Formats: sequence, structure tokens, C-alpha cells
Amino acid sequence: MKALKALNHFFVKYKWHFLGGMLFVALSTISRTYQGVIVREGTNEVLKAIDTKVTSDPMLFVWCGIKMIGFALISGGFLFLTRQTLIVMSRHIEYDQKNDIYEHYQKLDAKFYKQNTTGDLMNRISEDVSRVRMYTGPAIMYLVNTLATVITVLSFMLSVNQSLTWLVFLPLPILAYFIYIISDLINKRSLQVQSKLSDLTSQAQETFSGIRLIKAYNREKYYSDEMLNKSEDYKGIALRLARTEAMFAPTMLFLVALSTLITIWYGGRLVIENKIQYGNITEFIYYIFMLTWPFASLGWITSLVQRAAASQERINEFLNTAPNISSPANEQYPIEGSIEFKNVSFVYPENNVKAINNISFKIASGQTLGITGSVGSGKSTLLNLLARQYDVSSGSISIDGKDVKEHNLQLIRSSMGFVPQEVLLFSDTIKNNIAFGLKGTIPKEEDVVNSAKSAQVHENIIGFPDKYETVIGERGITLSGGQKQRISIARAIISSPKILVFDDCLSAVDSETEHLILEELKKIMLGKTSLIVSHRISSIKHADVILYLKDGEIIESGTHEQLLSKRGEYYKLNQLQNN
Repeated sequence: MKALKALNHFFVKYKWHFLGGMLFVALSTISRTYQGVIVREGTNEVLKAIDTKVTSDPMLFVWCGIKMIGFALISGGFLFLTRQTLIVMSRHIEYDQKNDIYEHYQKLDAKFYKQNTTGDLMNRISEDVSRVRMYTGPAIMYLVNTLATVITVLSFMLSVNQSLTWLVFLPLPILAYFIYIISDLINKRSLQVQSKLSDLTSQAQETFSGIRLIKAYNREKYYSDEMLNKSEDYKGIALRLARTEAMFAPTMLFLVALSTLITIWYGGRLVIENKIQYGNITEFIYYIFMLTWPFASLGWITSLVQRAAASQERINEFLNTAPNISSPANEQYPIEGSIEFKNVSFVYPENNVKAINNISFKIASGQTLGITGSVGSGKSTLLNLLARQYDVSSGSISIDGKDVKEHNLQLIRSSMGFVPQEVLLFSDTIKNNIAFGLKGTIPKEEDVVNSAKSAQVHENIIGFPDKYETVIGERGITLSGGQKQRISIARAIISSPKILVFDDCLSAVDSETEHLILEELKKIMLGKTSLIVSHRISSIKHADVILYLKDGEIIESGTHEQLLSKRGEYYKLNQLQNN
């Protein structure tokens, strides 16, 4: 139950739903229990008529029927209100919890997402939250119902005969214990099922995300076999769970039958001894069936609570994960865009790979920095450090003379237009994908079109049947690589950010389109600080400063002409691309 303490503030928030639900449960139980008294009275009247051979007033039985229906309706009405309070409360908690988890996911940094699979993240916000809802709704409702029923029925039964009451009650705790044992097995196997379900979800998500690559390499059968194997594992554990759950009903029916037999046997003796009436036997049988589900549900409730505790523990694990990168301030101020890296080194925390080693450079506001070098030299890492996707291992990065760790993180990122190396587009319209760069403001059609024109993608867009309202597939799967890159560029420049960051964003376009895009970008970059990572010399030769990286270090720096005159690595790269 320790993990479930995290939910207490939700119960405080919805206290009137909770308290109202308990009141309605109690009223529903009392109404239903009083039907036992009516059953007793009716039975006594029937047996009295049989014994005396005198026909009873028919209206007595009519009134019995009317009262039974009346109390049934009253009980049902309160039960409806119970579900409208406790179950509705659980839905509100589910809604709040999913939003809390999703909001927390947004705050976590790149390290967290590298260490956890998308399937597991989705499973915790869907399956685990659903299991917790079974605790905040059905489990609490049935637990309150069980307590109310036991107290009410026990009071009615004790008022008739104490010895018969305790004998009838004897098998019921045994029933609860056996159900608990079975539920414990169910819980353990449910956790195994949940774990295998996470594996299945992750496998499916990975397969669907990489379906084009899988088809390109003709690996469909391999992944189908992998899914089949994981499905077989899931099926085996699920069947074991089903066999365990199958023990539930027989155990319950046996112990209910035992309580009924005790009632008839011992109750019959008490009738013979004139200690109780005939109607009390039928009344007690009615109460037994009233008590059967509450006692049986104790085990089921325990199982729900255990499952919810296990799921809440998984949820708490993520909710208690604090982001390594956070904003120290929230104030707003202008960003000019001067950038300085001072003795910066960086080691990826998830694999201890040193990506950057003692790098220093400085660019003034409005200047353009070009970065090139060999594969894996740390070019993209530099850009990620600037945007604080990661924090430096040593050294410092400053914007406008202030360490990025002291800046308002949201302000820094909103001041950047970022075009990543791996373009991600959302399954939405082209217009909304471009307008995404406006960061919450209402997009103007003119701004979207102008950004698309600057990125040289406007002509492609108007060639689609729905033009800017064309819905692209997941991750932009319906577009070519060049179209995705250009839409990503349009998204970055639409808000006129102070700092523009392009991470090898022209690799999928031809030379002619690259030239046209660069000519437009030159106009857009006027007065803005720009960082361009590229393997193409043509993309960065206009930069004010160019860095050539190798093994995480700057081995050459200068303008295009200065680097060519050195006849070093940059010169060799230029020669290869021009030949």
C-alpha cells in the first residue's frame, strides 16, 4: 500500500465524491438488507396458512411484493448514485493522473528517453494507470460495500439468533482466505503478463516505426517470427493466469453451499426448539447470498489493490525521476545571440563515450558559424549542448555572456529555430507542421506560405491535392527525405528566432535546390546568429567562422579562404567534393 499513498491527494481533491459514495453505499445496503425481513414475513405467512389451513389475506402478499419492489428500487437508486460518485471519481483521478504523467514526461531530458523504450512509456501511462483506476474506483466501492453489508447484515442476523449467526459466518472468512490465496497467484501472474505486454508493445512500436527499413532489407519474416515468439511467451503466461482465475468460481460456490447447508441444518433444529421462526431460515439464506459476494470480493479487492500497487510503483518510478536539466529562472528578457564555448568537454552519461574534448570558440551576435568534420566527430553534440539537451561535463557555454545553466531554459529554446539531423514531422497537416515553430501563437496563412517559399518547398506543397491541408503520415512517411527536410526548415524559420541551428539539414536535397535554399537563408539569417552543421562545403563556405572537428576536437578553424590556404583536412574535403 506504500506506493498507493501517492494517490491520497486525489482523494482529498475529490472528497465530496468519496464521502457521498460511502453514504450512498450504506443506504443502498440497508435498503437491500431490509428485504430479508420482508422475505421472513412472507415465508411465515405462507407457512401459517399451510399449518392452519386458513387462507391469509391476499393483500398481505401483495404488500410484501410491493415492499420488495420498493426497496429494490430504492437500493438500485442508491447504487446508481454510488457509481455516479465513486466510479466517476476514479475516472477523474485517471484523467488527472494521465495528464500528470504526460506533463512530467515533457520535463524529462534526453538521457531518460535513451534509457527507456517508447513501448514502456506508453504502457505506464495507459495500462498501469488503468490498473490504478481499478483501485480508486471498483476496489474502493466494493470494499466500502463489503464493510457496510457485513455490519448491516450481521446486526440483522444477531438480532435473530447469535449461535446461528456465528455458524453461518464460519465458512465466509475461509472463503475470503482462499480467494486471497488465489488472488495472490493471480497478482503475481498478472505482473508477468504486464511485463510481457510491455515487450509486445515495444516490439510492435519498433516494427511499425522502422517498417520501411524492414521491407528494404526483406526482414519481414524475421520480425514476424520475433513477434510470434513474444506472443507465444505472452500466451503461455496469460493461459496460466486464466487457469488460476478459473479456480475462483468453484471455490466460492462450494463455501456458499456449505453456509446454506449449515443454515438449513442448524436453523431447522432451532425451529424445532421454537427458538426461531421458519421465516428466519429463508431470511438467513437471503443474507448468505447477500454476504457471498462481499466476502468473495475481499480476495478480488486484495488482488486489485496489489495490482494497483505494483502499477503505481512503476508510475512512481517515473514520476520520481527528476530531470537532470531544469530551468533556474522564469523571467523574460531579450536574447541577442552571442555564443561562447569555453573549454567544453562532454561524455555521454548513458555509455561513457567522450564526444567533445576541450572545445573553445566564440561567435558574435548576427554571425554565422559553420561546422564540418568526420563522422562521429561531435558536430551534432555541440548543437545539443547549446540547446541544453545535455549539460556539459566540464567547461562552460555562454549566451550573451551568461552561462546557459543560468538562463531561462524555455526562453533559450524558444529563441532558437532548430532543424535536427533526423527530421520528425507529426501526423498532421503540412500547415500545422510548419506552424508548430510558432510555439503556441495562432498561425497566419501568409507566414506559413512565406516560410515554405523560403525553404523551397512551396511548389511541392501546392502540387498536393489538399495543398497545405494535406495530412502527412506518421513521422512524415508519405514525404520524400528532401521534402521533410525543407518542411523542417520552414518550421524553424517561421517564428524568426534570434538563433538558427541547422544540423546537416540539406543532405537530402539536390545541389540546385540547396543553392536556392541557401540564397533565401542568407536573407533570413541577416542579424541572426546561425550555426550550420554540414558535410557539404557549399552549405558552410559563406560562414564567418568555420570549424573542422575530428575525434571531438577542433583541428582547424577560420574562414573558407583561410582554411583552403592551410591545405589541411578542410582543403582535402573541398577537393574531394569539387572533383
